[in-house]
Amino acid sequence: MNIDLSQSKWFKSSKSPNASECVEIAFADSHVGVRDSKDPGGPALVFSGDQWDSFLASGVWER
Repeated sequence: MNIDLSQSKWFKSSKSPNASECVEIAFADSHVGVRDSKDPGGPALVFSGDQWDSFLASGVWER
């Protein structure tokens, strides 16, 4: 999958316990990018909208 996230606005997670352990997400068309906020130029995971919805509904990210 080749999705260009370079012009996307990234948002830090409100679920991260402190600023040094954040992930960021960005929305691009019908996809969602996820990256490590400490390495904004590094790799990003890209999910389709349906995959992202399934992830959020699963609750695996909740503490």
